[in-house]
Amino acid sequence: SPTCKVYLFFVRIKPLMKFTLKIGSLEQAQTEAIALFVWEEGFTPYADQIDRVLGGFLKKETLRRQFKAETGKFLIVPSYKKLFAEKVILLGLGKKADFNALKARQVFAALAKKLKEEGIESLGFANQADFEFVQALVEGITLGSYQFGKYKSVGPSKEKETEKEIVILVKDARELVSLREKLTRGEILSQATIFARDLVNEPSSVTTPTYLASLAEKIGKNSKFLCKIYEKEDLKKLGMGALLGVAQGSDEPPKLIRLEYNPPSPRLRRARKIVLVGKGITFDTGGLSLKKQNEMETMKMDMAGAAAILAVFSVLEKIKPRVHIIGLMPVTENMPSGKAIKPGDIVKAYNGKTIEVVNTDAEGRLILADALAFGETLKPDLILDIATLTGACLVALGEDIAGIFSDEQKLVKEISQAGEAVGEKFWPMPLEKTYRELLKSETADLKNVTGRHVGGAITAALFLQEFISKTPWAHLDIAGPAWQEKGTDLLPRGGTGFAVRTILNFLEA
Repeated sequence: SPTCKVYLFFVRIKPLMKFTLKIGSLEQAQTEAIALFVWEEGFTPYADQIDRVLGGFLKKETLRRQFKAETGKFLIVPSYKKLFAEKVILLGLGKKADFNALKARQVFAALAKKLKEEGIESLGFANQADFEFVQALVEGITLGSYQFGKYKSVGPSKEKETEKEIVILVKDARELVSLREKLTRGEILSQATIFARDLVNEPSSVTTPTYLASLAEKIGKNSKFLCKIYEKEDLKKLGMGALLGVAQGSDEPPKLIRLEYNPPSPRLRRARKIVLVGKGITFDTGGLSLKKQNEMETMKMDMAGAAAILAVFSVLEKIKPRVHIIGLMPVTENMPSGKAIKPGDIVKAYNGKTIEVVNTDAEGRLILADALAFGETLKPDLILDIATLTGACLVALGEDIAGIFSDEQKLVKEISQAGEAVGEKFWPMPLEKTYRELLKSETADLKNVTGRHVGGAITAALFLQEFISKTPWAHLDIAGPAWQEKGTDLLPRGGTGFAVRTILNFLEA
């Protein structure tokens, strides 16, 4: 009928990378090329071993071609039929002391692009003890191969590509079990990250609140998770005036999406309960406090927090963390119209606090206020919110680092470590209580912005804290790393899927 909408969910069925574990050595690897690691300080033991097979040719070539082995640099040399593989790729890892999880993924992401440039279809690696590389290898190559070309009629993303095979060789069969676990984990985390990237990169005409709600229902049905969608009338009954206030300028009805995962084992049913809250502004014009055109062009990404939580739930059935997890995603557009909320209007949030809306472009904190207050009524042990909340955090920390705001120092450390392990950077930011005075309103309990151009990320976090009474809580402001303007080997231009792997790592731990 004319009122019927059909939602086609974009799912990547077949990746272009196949990862295989085999018993054997690089000398006999039946691949087109093999890869060896080289530090700036010198060859790794395995690279030394292959160099001896080649009569010292590799080291001679590094000297002749002045190969410095800097991070992400490559040198491709022929094997002269002394190996089954025709080519040897030397991968520069940089200085040993500076190497970390992020650099590992960056090296492999750059390698993915190199394989495409050189037309190499199969590549062999040896499992080396110099560093843990299997999970980083899978994530780096998979995420480095990512392209969002759904809407291109021509171009590289529409070219027919053959599946590339990455073979990891081990000498001892006893290594296979642990390595297979790391390989699978890398595939799952990459899959979830790509899920979020695709959602953020979709046009906002596709990823409406109704679309996201339908997608959540599909995830719930496929994984047998509890899924409840709170419609506009439900939100009115609940008293979520802040979310409804932001939504009233749009023709798209708002939603509050709830997904719930319980550990499979009955003895874990009393496990810690964690509420994840994700900001879901599916397009942000700024409302009547209208953004400039250049500021509005990328605002389809303002639902990256909600996308991250949907991505997390898309793979929870596979990783089976031993915690009870509830995802809450308030989703709406922020649009200007004759019905839109106006500067000076007052809304009442779920917990009864009133808010003077000074600036309609500070809408994310309004919809999160209702979701956070509602989340606390579920009596969790922890609340964690993820949001592209403030341009101020982007100014402070740039495009590569997210801010963490929390009074729970142990929690800040745990999240930072979970991010560091998968190559995502977080930086602890202060919740300076004296700044709370700046949020005081003469006509309501508080106002949504201070009216000053300083400390914006901090005052936004303090605003959110007003809707948490006792529960341990952390706020992740991912405004910088959720979207890349230029893009890198690991992070393409557009949506990055930032925080998905960190959250999954944190939940597993």
